[in-house]
Amino acid sequence: MYKNKSASGLNNICGEKIRSYRKSSHHISQRQLADLLQMQGLDLDKNAIQRIECGKRFVTDIELKTIADVLGVSYEDLLN
Repeated sequence: MYKNKSASGLNNICGEKIRSYRKSSHHISQRQLADLLQMQGLDLDKNAIQRIECGKRFVTDIELKTIADVLGVSYEDLLN
């Protein structure tokens, strides 16, 4: 049987890193991050950011790449 969740039961493995980079490196809110992502053509709102950071939402490769670009980190940093 295939598993679509991380070992900890979350729907993604990057949410905690996204929260960490958003808060520590950029000091921006979830809404501000959503606004920056929308300016890059990625249609995510504050609620989607919140669900990603809590591990309740899956993240596509396109979303991961754009989030990494906006935060100024590599997508590998968000996955490690």
